Amino acid sequence: MEHAPDSGPETASQAGLPELSVVVPTFNERDNVTVLYRRLEATLAGIRWEVVFVDDNSPDGTWEVVRGLARKDPRVRCLRRIGRRGLSGACIEGILASSAPYAAVIDADLQHDESQLPKMVALLRSGEAELVVGSRYIEGGSADSFNRQRAGASALATEIARRVLKVEIADPMSGFFMIRRDRFEQLAPQLSTQGFKILLDIVATAQGKLRTIEIPYTFGARQHGESKLDSMVALDFVGLVLAKLTHDVVSLRFLLFAMVGSIGLVVHLVALFIAHEVFNAPFAEAQAIGALVAMTSNFILNNFLTYRDQRLKGFAILRGLLLFYLVCSVGLFANVGVAFSVFEQEPIWWLAGLAGALMGVVWNYAMSGLFVWRKR
Repeated sequence: MEHAPDSGPETASQAGLPELSVVVPTFNERDNVTVLYRRLEATLAGIRWEVVFVDDNSPDGTWEVVRGLARKDPRVRCLRRIGRRGLSGACIEGILASSAPYAAVIDADLQHDESQLPKMVALLRSGEAELVVGSRYIEGGSADSFNRQRAGASALATEIARRVLKVEIADPMSGFFMIRRDRFEQLAPQLSTQGFKILLDIVATAQGKLRTIEIPYTFGARQHGESKLDSMVALDFVGLVLAKLTHDVVSLRFLLFAMVGSIGLVVHLVALFIAHEVFNAPFAEAQAIGALVAMTSNFILNNFLTYRDQRLKGFAILRGLLLFYLVCSVGLFANVGVAFSVFEQEPIWWLAGLAGALMGVVWNYAMSGLFVWRKR
């Protein structure tokens, strides 16, 4: 991936300023952070560095352990995020909060090979690269610690990214990389804070304009803690690919909201069938039951997936559900109004229905973000 030469990165020539910021997103990693810190201390001897742990308010108190380290070593910093979740958002905040010209992202689960960091720094320092990726899928690299299911999913996602988004690196799903911070800041406004595939987002957004080098490393086995990946990562990935295909005209969150709405349509029809055909309820009542069941399922899925970084808990769930009912009820009127208006201008039923449905989902998305899952 070639890029026309530009001015070099800012330097860290002043005494005491770090040359490298290592950004570590964490969630329930209290058993790993001290081990990782000691490894960084050993491998980065001779390089001025800092480490920024970005913790999503871990229930196990990871942030307390990091603060303990920070009290002993000023190179350690802790960003504790309240009410926000997600690896991509954590990486973005950590890099933008860093003070060095080079920023590395590495997991706290000890599966990445921190001994490759000096080599990465050297490649950025020399100007050969603006982005260095730790790759499992080039000669010398390995992902043998993956089980068969995860290996297959990773290979499939990599192939989709390379073919659909024209990403030219061998391991776009890697979570281990280093980038010039000034180049990252140019791309940051276009990156999604949702999801887990921050490197894929960076490479796809750059559209081949980042000088990139991949170096091999062996992906290790997790020793402690829990994986930050969950069963919804696949949908996050699909949403990110679709967002990049539309050149970010629509956001990843909107696409997830729309996908949940599509599931809700199926739920509505199933509930309608059961109420009307199985229990012989009048159509109007069956339709109302179907709508209520669909809205409820949509709320649950959106709270679990689309807005998981702002997930409602406790009493807030009931309040949010009632607000969601209200928002979707108004959205239904907007749906019908737009559909009738379009049908009067052009009596094509499917076009009118599509226009109404689009209006409905846009309204529901906008109002849900404003009233139901508003940032606090």
